[in-house]
Amino acid sequence: MKLLLEEIFVTEGIPQYTFVKPPNYNEILLDIRRKGKPVIIEGQSGTGKTTTAKRIINQLSADIDLNYLTARQAPDLEKIIEITRTKEAGYYIIDDFHRLSNELQEELANIAKTAAETQDEKLPKLIIIGINQVGASLINMVHDIAKRCGIHRIEPGSKEIITNLINSGAEKLNIQFENPTRIYEESKGDYWLTQTLCQTICTQNDILNFQDEVKIIDFQLDEIRQSMVRKLSHSYKEPVKEFSRGRRFRPSNDPYFKLLRLISSQKGSIVDLNELANANEEMRASINGIKERRLNILLESKPICSRYFFYNPENKNFAIEDPALFYYMKHVDWEEIRKDCGFRDDIEAKEFEIAISFAGENRKLAKYIAEQFEQIDVPVFYDELYESNYLGKAWSKEFERIFLTDSRYVVCLLDSFHKDKIWPTFERDCFKKRVPNGDVIPIYLDDTVFVGIPDDIVGIKYKWDEGNMSWQEETQDQIVFKIWEKLE
Repeated sequence: MKLLLEEIFVTEGIPQYTFVKPPNYNEILLDIRRKGKPVIIEGQSGTGKTTTAKRIINQLSADIDLNYLTARQAPDLEKIIEITRTKEAGYYIIDDFHRLSNELQEELANIAKTAAETQDEKLPKLIIIGINQVGASLINMVHDIAKRCGIHRIEPGSKEIITNLINSGAEKLNIQFENPTRIYEESKGDYWLTQTLCQTICTQNDILNFQDEVKIIDFQLDEIRQSMVRKLSHSYKEPVKEFSRGRRFRPSNDPYFKLLRLISSQKGSIVDLNELANANEEMRASINGIKERRLNILLESKPICSRYFFYNPENKNFAIEDPALFYYMKHVDWEEIRKDCGFRDDIEAKEFEIAISFAGENRKLAKYIAEQFEQIDVPVFYDELYESNYLGKAWSKEFERIFLTDSRYVVCLLDSFHKDKIWPTFERDCFKKRVPNGDVIPIYLDDTVFVGIPDDIVGIKYKWDEGNMSWQEETQDQIVFKIWEKLE
């Protein structure tokens, strides 16, 4: 019986004929086999962490009953929670550990520490798999766990390892690739991508199973890339578009789109957004505007995005965990994506939809309004949200830019405090030039009269009383929803 192409170059599951062991495979196996010793396997997406662990499971299955659980599946997540509660004995592989809540991670780390210290076989034996720095994060949670557990990093395959994978598959099909080094250079050591590239090259050359006579195959990388992007677009175009459009689509405001396009140009699929912003000055405002809160809100509101994109707001790590998606992003036509999303170049882009001007006495009200707009993914300038972004800069210059040119509307909380205080007066001097254009939305908290803001400008009269138990609901109804309708 002839071997089939999909049996040789495997894009799903564990390769039977083309699996290559990472250099530290045996070390990982020994630590997994050793009773009571927790194991951590970390590395970039596509480096074969899960495949290696599953291969070891198969190798040890006769001796050990291993349970595979992933944080991506709701039933598995329930089982992981149950393990922390009951501490049921058994061998458990917990994949996508970084996607678990911090509380759940810490509970598992404490179980691992106790099991390592006591060698108690009645406690769970944990094999934890996650993206880069999982080991470091566990050590930070439980400081003395490092010397008690096996921490292993799976690196991308070397040229020798990947060439062996390619040649072993070619031998099973009775073919030869012209210059397999080009495949390695394209995959950059990614095991999944190597398998997929080989399969695509074969299908384009009508190699679907074992060849009766040796066949030498040549290929053009540009054609292979185009073919793969076409194939992958069925799975990944929608999540990329949905992420790019944000929670609340605005044709002139595309920070999420810009972020994805920038990440696609990076070497790795896991990036620190602080470092990315600092290294790309022209993108700094866009990244800083969404990395604190709005990015998490987007992922929580769109399940299609959270399946493919991961963000840790604490360390600002953003990850594309699916190597197929990252390859698609690196080679897709981003201008075509931008057009499909509906972004327009004929509308002047603003960093903020709203900038809030207020006196310190009304900070609580201003903060609540800002939080409400952030929840609906409206870029809003409220000074406390952006203090870290403007370190080392003069507030006067930043305020002048934001209130004069870089906000679509100014929402000003006007009262006697606003009139008498220095900073609100400075802000008012900046934005009062925009009053005739209808860009200023006054919120009248009392009857104070302001020079430059005519009495007949339509605003919102609102008597804010912090002692009123329902002031937040009233603020939503009388201020937030009305301004939102105007934005829409």
